[in-house]
Amino acid sequence: MRLPRSVALYLLAGVVTAVAGRDTRPPGNTAPATPGERKEYKVTKTDEEWGEQLTPEQFRVTRQKGTERPFTGKYWATTTPGVYRCVCCGQAVFASDAKFDARCGWPSFFEPVCGEHIDEQPDHSGGRERTEVQCSRCGAHLGHVFNDGPAPKGLRYCINSAALDLEPKPKDSDK
Repeated sequence: MRLPRSVALYLLAGVVTAVAGRDTRPPGNTAPATPGERKEYKVTKTDEEWGEQLTPEQFRVTRQKGTERPFTGKYWATTTPGVYRCVCCGQAVFASDAKFDARCGWPSFFEPVCGEHIDEQPDHSGGRERTEVQCSRCGAHLGHVFNDGPAPKGLRYCINSAALDLEPKPKDSDK
């Protein structure tokens, strides 16, 4: 049986990293670390446990660092007021007040709810230099941040819908 190219590359990257002796951490529990550094998350589960909790697409995106196709996610064009939470652990990561239409096909935000609720990691995958955005509580891959957003900060957090769960603002709420 032949594996899809993306799966084969994912597995190969894990083997190469493990052989090089740089990464012996259990999958799904820690962020990519610089040499000598290790990040432990408050919410940790095995891939099997994540697989039972998440849909296959949510698992592929959040636990295997996948990306959904543009203009296909359920939140890319949503204007519903509320808070976007990590689909894995429920931590608030972005607010609808920070969402804007970047016309890129993914939900885009100019800032997180709280800087401590996300982690940013260098991402050199696919021969590109990017910054990955992860949930700081469970290590879920959320998307990437780019320096082409609106003023004043100029940031665009390009986030996968599959990594988010929108908690709508109550209709009778003034805030």
